[in-house]
Amino acid sequence: MTNHEVEVLAIGAGPSNLALAVAIEESGSEGLANNTLILEQYPDVKWQRNLLLPFARSQVSFVKDLVTLRNPQSRFSFLSFLHAKGRLDEFVNLGTFNPFRRELSEYLEWVAGSLDHVGIRFNAKGQSVAPRRADDGTVIGWRVTLADGDTVDARDLVVGTGRDAHVPKEFADLPADRVIHSTAYSTRIAQYPTDRPVRVVVIGAAQSAAEMFMAVHKDLPLSQPTLVHRSIGLQNYQTSKFVNELFFPSFVDSFHDSSAEARRQILDEIRLTNYAGLAAPFLDETYSMLYEQKLSGSQRSAVRSMTEVLEAREEGGEVVLELRDRRTGKVEPLRCDLVLLGTGYDQRMPAMVRHLAGQVGIDEISVNRRYRVDLGESTRGGLYLQGFNEATHGISDSLLSVLAHRSQEITTDLLDRRSVAAERSL
Repeated sequence: MTNHEVEVLAIGAGPSNLALAVAIEESGSEGLANNTLILEQYPDVKWQRNLLLPFARSQVSFVKDLVTLRNPQSRFSFLSFLHAKGRLDEFVNLGTFNPFRRELSEYLEWVAGSLDHVGIRFNAKGQSVAPRRADDGTVIGWRVTLADGDTVDARDLVVGTGRDAHVPKEFADLPADRVIHSTAYSTRIAQYPTDRPVRVVVIGAAQSAAEMFMAVHKDLPLSQPTLVHRSIGLQNYQTSKFVNELFFPSFVDSFHDSSAEARRQILDEIRLTNYAGLAAPFLDETYSMLYEQKLSGSQRSAVRSMTEVLEAREEGGEVVLELRDRRTGKVEPLRCDLVLLGTGYDQRMPAMVRHLAGQVGIDEISVNRRYRVDLGESTRGGLYLQGFNEATHGISDSLLSVLAHRSQEITTDLLDRRSVAAERSL
């Protein structure tokens, strides 16, 4: 067991922290870059690793990669990646701004392998995170204890792990082998037998639910999938170019300066730009599949709209879902073998962040414009949050749209704080 010391420790080698790593490397501060470490619990870098489905595409333009909107000349851009892989001409010939999800994941892996100074430690699952304090009780840094017993100390901690999976309470008591959340889909479904009929129910009306609904037809060839959701029907993402301006990095300032009530109204009105909707081409593909089944007279799949799940239980070797028709109020059981949850993410701060807040005595987590948690002016150790700040920084905070600029703002804050500390020590 060993202890490592760094200046900046980032948890999670996803898009947020990789964008930060690039911004730190391009900041001109080689000292900070050499003392920045990313911890990744898996043995490699993957983006949405359990939804890297063959047909899945990014809903965000490739121009909104880790760096281009901040530094179009960066060697870490998506186009530089394509050029290095010898696929630039063919990608241009596709005529699309929306790459396959697996290609964006490959891009992230390429960036991780191209860093010169910032380190990444793989197979590094954190077991606990705790503040380090000075004699007077102020927070001077953080200590992460890994599953293998090693510890890493850092002055500044950046959390970019993504939100925790949301499992509605109705499904909380189902046996683990009967329910799969979208965040575990590919790994778990690959363990399921493919040589027997299986009744699958997919819950949800957003992109992840629809993707699992489509994918399970091939992944479990003898399955009979049913998609159950509360809304009146599967809907398009809202893609108005006027509304999409709310995803500009420059809109973060406007949103952050708005009143709390105005922020809530904006988030509610633009919900369909990112939540509870599907990309239009994929929506057409899903409808066409169902129509072709009807045309052939072999209705393998079903979609039940305006339906809510009141209860889920295991009974007699099968799962029983008590469904309520929102139009008629009628309640009836639906029996199945496996439930797939496309129910998204817990909108609270991740459990790890809430636990940290409790350790430093914060009742309400407040993040400033540069994504740093308010720990008091005398605090030397900084805590930065990436991807959890929709309430204060806008809906784009959990997306790729602001990665490049957000990483620059955090890097600037890291350097400014060190500059101020150096001046005080003179």
